[in-house]
Amino acid sequence: MEMLFESAAKGDVEALRQLLRTDSFLLERVSYTSPNNTPLHVAVLKGHLPYVEEILRLSPHLAGELNSQQSSPLHVALARGDVEIARRLIDAAPDMCLSRDSQGWNPVHLAAIKGCVQLLEELVPRAPTAARQKVGGLNALHLCIEHGQLGALRVLVKEVNELVNAKNDDGDTILHMAVVGRKTEIIEYLLENGNVDINAKNSNDQTAKSLYEQIQPETQQESGVAHVLCHGLNRLKRKHKDTQPVKWLTKKRDSIMVVAILIATMAFQAGVTPPGGVWQEDFIRHDNGTAVDNPHKAGESVMAYKSERAFKYFLRTNTVAFVTSLSTILLLISGLPFRRPLFMWILMVIMWLTVTTTAATYAISIFVVTPKKDRKSLSKVIGISLAVWCGVMLILLVGNTVRLIDKWLKNRGVVIWRPRRFRNVVEMSQLIGISRQQ
Repeated sequence: MEMLFESAAKGDVEALRQLLRTDSFLLERVSYTSPNNTPLHVAVLKGHLPYVEEILRLSPHLAGELNSQQSSPLHVALARGDVEIARRLIDAAPDMCLSRDSQGWNPVHLAAIKGCVQLLEELVPRAPTAARQKVGGLNALHLCIEHGQLGALRVLVKEVNELVNAKNDDGDTILHMAVVGRKTEIIEYLLENGNVDINAKNSNDQTAKSLYEQIQPETQQESGVAHVLCHGLNRLKRKHKDTQPVKWLTKKRDSIMVVAILIATMAFQAGVTPPGGVWQEDFIRHDNGTAVDNPHKAGESVMAYKSERAFKYFLRTNTVAFVTSLSTILLLISGLPFRRPLFMWILMVIMWLTVTTTAATYAISIFVVTPKKDRKSLSKVIGISLAVWCGVMLILLVGNTVRLIDKWLKNRGVVIWRPRRFRNVVEMSQLIGISRQQ
């Protein structure tokens, strides 16, 4: 047995074959006679790839044997950072991806610490659960932050993206840990990930921004955290603001569609049967055969003859309400990119126009069917209501138009007005200016 371990330490494949010719069951007895390391452990530790391949060919079960520290040969290969040997061991014993040693480490943990990107790309798809397992309260993503392994973190985030907001035993997410560790590249990468919750709080009720604000100014300038974190947070806030109308539209899409269909139905019905109804029969000549002064035919609107001016306004407002409601339906089913403010603004204006003309149509209809003795008081109410309504619509239209223009100018680097909301925003801007000068 001693000669077997010597051949493993030297990587002497020929000596191994000679020993097996003498005793063909030599490798099978290793598990019982060597409680510490197997020859495969020794060969992996020394980095003898041909020897490892030979043992795996002869006795592949040795890839699943554990030493006295509960470490498999795969643990040893990953601790050394030996990519080629680790690949052979993964193929021979894929179940070892979930095996933990006496300290709780599994192969994914070790690969994350060592930054073995190629191995993580093979390990994690085979055993995604291993990335979730914790050692010392840290999962594989936390370990990447702790050891500054950005490449390994990219692989893990791609494969197990749901862990980006997972917390360690202290309640810290990977963003908290990156801020505390002043790892600017990792912070910048995390802030570009839309799934990272920047408002997540740890067990001390602190967000990543709260932890950032506790860093001394000198440290902020030296580490560059001020520049990266401030700009990243502002970018995410802008993105959140930009997506708010889109989220609102997504949630209310069906409701808006129903309302548009109802308004279109109402406008169609009002156009077919206007207030006052329609004439039921033709009236062109009197009974004595003489022509009437104001002839009409069956199906024509009574309102068109009794209130010609009101009927013209009624047709205009009702037609606009009908057309704009149909336009709203077409816009909602067209699949236009409403993330763009211009399309959102167009839809908003059309919806406002639809509601406004519907209200105007109602006012005209009520005015026409009201007896003349009551029209004076009614006209005052309608006039005031329409004035208030149009005023509100005008304010909203102008306000949103100004906001759209302001955003368009900001995207081109022209800032007209920016409110001073928080004192620490100014302090951050000063720190950013200093870091840029450096």
